[in-house]
Amino acid sequence: MYSKLPQKRFKHTLEFLQKHLPAPATILDLGVRNSFSEIMEQHGYTVYNTNGEDLDLLPQIVKDYNVDAVTAFEILEHLIAPFNVLREINTSKIITTIPLRLWFKSAYRSKTDMWDRHYHEFEDWQYDWLLEKSGWKIIDREKWTSPVRKIGFRPVLRTYTPRYYAVYAEKSIEK
Repeated sequence: MYSKLPQKRFKHTLEFLQKHLPAPATILDLGVRNSFSEIMEQHGYTVYNTNGEDLDLLPQIVKDYNVDAVTAFEILEHLIAPFNVLREINTSKIITTIPLRLWFKSAYRSKTDMWDRHYHEFEDWQYDWLLEKSGWKIIDREKWTSPVRKIGFRPVLRTYTPRYYAVYAEKSIEK
């Protein structure tokens, strides 16, 4: 079943999700519906997505959902102030992934799509600090590489340098 997943990061992300939140479960996945939303549903999850709202300006919309967990896969690095949305989450579990800052690559910026830009290029300690400061207790974390099938210095570095960082965190919520 995993061999059908389109990318190594999808495989690792799904395994990390299943490890900490077995299906069936209801998830609010931050960001618009995407191919990974469909993968989660195919594996027994009920998935709600945000609808493209600017989470920097409207962080409180995450309170509109009654779910078992919130996921944010490759989303928080796009926000100017991810602290605000992390504080507003009103469930006790969060599972996130971010691309790690790579010393040999500059921050990602699409020249044609204003939404497809990274405001943050986190190091793992910075991301941990963001989660902890916004009220989350980190329970588990995992990193993995992102090798590419190209020739060159950067492709070799991608084989050995972790690119993705997954975190499972919990917090107490007041009912």
